[in-house]
Amino acid sequence: MSLRTISVALVLVAAPLLAQAQAAPFVIEESGRGFSRLADAVAAIGAGDGTISIAPGTYRECAVQSEGRVAYTARQPGSVIFNGIACEGKAGLVLRGRAAHVQGIIFQNFRVADRNGSGIRLERGDLTVRDSVFRNSEQGILTHDDPAATISIDHTTFSGLGGCPDGMCSHSIYIGNYGRLVVTRSRFEQGKGGHYVKSRAAQADISDSSFDDTRGTSTNYMIDLPAGSVGTITRNIFVQGRNKENYSAFIAVGAETINHPSDGLLITANRAEIAPGIERRSTFVANWTRDALRLSGNQLSAGLKPYDER
Repeated sequence: MSLRTISVALVLVAAPLLAQAQAAPFVIEESGRGFSRLADAVAAIGAGDGTISIAPGTYRECAVQSEGRVAYTARQPGSVIFNGIACEGKAGLVLRGRAAHVQGIIFQNFRVADRNGSGIRLERGDLTVRDSVFRNSEQGILTHDDPAATISIDHTTFSGLGGCPDGMCSHSIYIGNYGRLVVTRSRFEQGKGGHYVKSRAAQADISDSSFDDTRGTSTNYMIDLPAGSVGTITRNIFVQGRNKENYSAFIAVGAETINHPSDGLLITANRAEIAPGIERRSTFVANWTRDALRLSGNQLSAGLKPYDER
């Protein structure tokens, strides 16, 4: 048999296998292996590094990542929906590996027994989220503690999240004692209670994002840094709506147990207003710490006091 004949034969064998892999909803890009279940694709990557390419569709399944570095990527951004199935009674993705990257995915309708149903539950490691949507759930992203790790969220929408039934609050984002939280070019809207961003990270950098509370229900602060934090809050747009559980402040620093310094936290070049037609007074930044925050260049509407020490 000639080399040319052998080559043709190999192509004829490989082509159906490749087509079969590509037809599978979950494909590991590095190996070309296809899987019918997301959990099986995650298990196949194991302690290694890999990217799972996800076909368009609505999926009622979830996955737990216990090791490795895994990227979860929609083949067409916005065409992949994980709908309501939570692993371990926690979330659509439960992440405790070395790192995870999520891109182009919609997470919706997560509700669990302890009222912390989330699109993503992050228990350890770095996390990057881009071009995604979290909607109509108890929480969008909820984390445990990892002081050495970073969470980065870019160009992502959080809508219809949070709540405080019986005093047990959930939030659009609730970050534990992480090293750093970075939020850029993202949108927060239509909160159902709690805060839009609650972060206990030592550093928080939140920029170029919008907080539209006009259709919120029983909401609280737009940004809550209850343990103290350094970093920057800059070039964001805030609109406080009518239906508030607490309208006393837009941004709160150190309102609970203070674990991190806040000295030098920079809050600059933001626009904040109380929605038209609402007669009330509020404070843009409320500070419970003894640290010196830096405020400059913020555009505030009538009724808004720039700063208050509590």
